[in-house]
Amino acid sequence: MPVAFALIASVALVAAPLPQEHLSAFVSAAQARHGEAGARAARFLVEHMPTRDRETLTQEFLLANLELAFQARAEFAWARSVPEELFLNDVLPYAVFDEPRDAWRAELLALARPIVADAKSAGEAAQALNAKLFNTLGLHYNTGRKRPNQSFRESREQGKATCTGLSIVLVEACRAVGIPARAVGTPLWANKRGNHTWIELWDGDWRFTGADEFDAAGLDRGWFVGDAAQARADVAEHRIYATSWKRAGLSFPMVWSPGVETVAAVDVTARYAKAELSAPAPSVGVRLLVNGERVVAQLRLLDEQGRELARGVTRAGTADLNDVPSFALTAQARCTLEVELAGETREHTFAAPASGVATLDLEWSKLAPRSRALAELEAWIAKPAAERGDAPSTPLTRSEALRARELLAKLRLDELRAERAKELENMELSAAGATLRWMEKRFGDAPEGSRSLWISMHGGGGAPKDVNDQQWQNQIKLYEPAEGFYVAPRAPTDTWNLWHQAHIDVCFERLIEDYVALRGVSPERVYLMGYSAGGDGVWQLAPRMADRFAAAAMMAGHPNEAQLDGVRNLPFALFMGGKDAAYDRNKIARERAAKLAELRAQDPGGYEHFVRIYEEFGHWMQRKDAEGLPWMAGFTRRAWPERVVWLQDDVTHTRFYWLSVPAGSAQAGQRLEARVEGNLVRVAGDVKNFSLRLSDELVDLDQPLTVLRGEERLFEGRLERTARELWRSLLERADAGTACSTRVDLR
Repeated sequence: MPVAFALIASVALVAAPLPQEHLSAFVSAAQARHGEAGARAARFLVEHMPTRDRETLTQEFLLANLELAFQARAEFAWARSVPEELFLNDVLPYAVFDEPRDAWRAELLALARPIVADAKSAGEAAQALNAKLFNTLGLHYNTGRKRPNQSFRESREQGKATCTGLSIVLVEACRAVGIPARAVGTPLWANKRGNHTWIELWDGDWRFTGADEFDAAGLDRGWFVGDAAQARADVAEHRIYATSWKRAGLSFPMVWSPGVETVAAVDVTARYAKAELSAPAPSVGVRLLVNGERVVAQLRLLDEQGRELARGVTRAGTADLNDVPSFALTAQARCTLEVELAGETREHTFAAPASGVATLDLEWSKLAPRSRALAELEAWIAKPAAERGDAPSTPLTRSEALRARELLAKLRLDELRAERAKELENMELSAAGATLRWMEKRFGDAPEGSRSLWISMHGGGGAPKDVNDQQWQNQIKLYEPAEGFYVAPRAPTDTWNLWHQAHIDVCFERLIEDYVALRGVSPERVYLMGYSAGGDGVWQLAPRMADRFAAAAMMAGHPNEAQLDGVRNLPFALFMGGKDAAYDRNKIARERAAKLAELRAQDPGGYEHFVRIYEEFGHWMQRKDAEGLPWMAGFTRRAWPERVVWLQDDVTHTRFYWLSVPAGSAQAGQRLEARVEGNLVRVAGDVKNFSLRLSDELVDLDQPLTVLRGEERLFEGRLERTARELWRSLLERADAGTACSTRVDLR
């Protein structure tokens, strides 16, 4: 992903000298062992050493590093022919970037020596190291590493590193056997997709390779060559840099340490930008291991909906380690690999790389057993919609339920994308006998699936159409969230209660589904706001649709009969002019603010709120109320709160968080409260027939559940997760975040 970039270029990098007596002692010791060549090496190392190393490294550390570098120069044929300038700059140094200083040479020399034993050149030796060293170490690419610039020992201890950490290891392994090597990277690809680090090694000329990205076809290959070909020498952040020990005016822009100038660099953009190579399509290779040994197995690759994409066979025996079946994939597509060995099938789910080639080393004992329930579900999904019938009711485990939810949510959103594309294109939808139109602005950016949606209701109401139209046109201009789709809907009617009516709830439900399916909005980041009559709407809609929103903000509105009980789990902001006396709005706002404070004091886990009464303003608050947006943006939806307070408004609902009532049974004023305490659910209120819509997000469905109303035991027992219940939940509402995997009906 793109990262912040700090470039330090054309800056003199001059370190303060070591105390003269230490320098003299180090140089003298190096000269005594290796003559004038040793003295030159010691002087070079110290002259370009970062200041912090002068203050922390010992002479013993420096001498050991120098001794092992000279030992490698003498031992390996390719090292003996390296020009002294390259030996000093790209073999002798004890560090690559600003990573912690480890004494790595002896350990890496011992590991590398047998690996490069048969190599006839520096290039062959580097290829052998890239092919075998990382497997020997058990170290591979993993974003779970602690930091990018790990030392060799840190990466080895974790078994995890990203491109920078892997490059440090391969550069140091090359140096350990006398191969000049350096790290190379760009702060930001010209296509803005992010940064990357790889290595260069000297084999009569500089060659390159990706660390732990061995290519049997040879050096100067890699998934990144197409990106590197677009590098731009005229744009500092899109150049390509190679590390250097010698300080000559340019610094390597370390994106993990912005502003740090301690690592020298040379600009190597021209070597890559002139390349005419193209990046390969994303692909994944597969090895299967049993107790660390490769075995032959049948492979079947499935897409996210369980459809077969390809088949293959893993290699073993005398086949080269990197001779693996390879599957071309769509970038970042989620796939499942079925692996059949000795008549048994197991599976592994993964995401394809964004680009380039990845290899999966699969240990048979760690693969998940093939789920019969999921196989049944995938077969159901693969059928034409008209032939499916109800979803399977086979009981699911916790992990199976998660996978089933993912599969079914994708299926439901795919259906909505096909059905609703015109609605988003025209910015108009019809539901519950009403037509809702809207205007849209987009601010900032966020990854697909995590964008926010801001629904902002206009004022007016009880006025001619042109007045309400003018209010609508004004609403789209009022607020600017830092990120997200800012939507100003036009009320379907021009009545005084234009945002109160039952069709608004249905229209907004549909609007949210459309943006989730077609605009990459997260259902956890939907926000509600409104001004004047739109504020009236917030008073009404926030309590009765609280389970759809992350936060709500009421600006200059009147609550009428609406109550606040339902916003227990919905952060609620209230903005009012102190002089806004029409309909006693200012007086009632103060009363409601006090009520929110009282509710919060009685229930500290709920009723989060933010109140601003601008005493100097009347109905128009001069946009001061915009301060509510960053406050709102700090919240995501509480999809599975441990306590729910459901007070039915005059517009009733059948579903609220993890509670539901039978269709047609809801009545205005009915109250139902429920609280989860481990696997005990306590309920209270005047609703007799209701259901609990449950998932492992709320209770442990592997354990018995108890439901009490006072001392009355309404239910006790185990519940089964099923794809059928998940699908029914998603058909009611295309919202994976609140989809239930089981339910219990109570009377």
